[in-house]
Amino acid sequence: RTDQMTVMNALRGTTNYMAGLLAEDSVERLYAEKGCEVLSQRFRAKRGEIDLIVRDGPTVVFVEVKKARNHASAALRVTSTKMARLWMAAEEFLSRLSTGLMTDCRFDVALVDEFGRVELREHAFGGA
Repeated sequence: RTDQMTVMNALRGTTNYMAGLLAEDSVERLYAEKGCEVLSQRFRAKRGEIDLIVRDGPTVVFVEVKKARNHASAALRVTSTKMARLWMAAEEFLSRLSTGLMTDCRFDVALVDEFGRVELREHAFGGA
């Protein structure tokens, strides 16, 4: 019984991970269709990770992708702790650019429901 539960939990974790990757890929396609240039996927910084970074004209956009049963549940997963990590990771990314922290940027949240529908919330939590 314990072995069966371990296998079930591992399968659930793998399924959730793959669903998250598919959600991120669909959001990336959406930004590309809008004419944005993809700068980075799954950017790993010392103190955080950013799902997607794109350039929308002169603006660098940091995108957090959240998947859940519905958009409201997905939005609840963007916690203050998560936002703080995103800010720190964004600062690290910006520090690598020639314009540094003076770069025009924004944070978007892409909410993906169980049917794969995406709701974009631009300027989700202020500018850098």
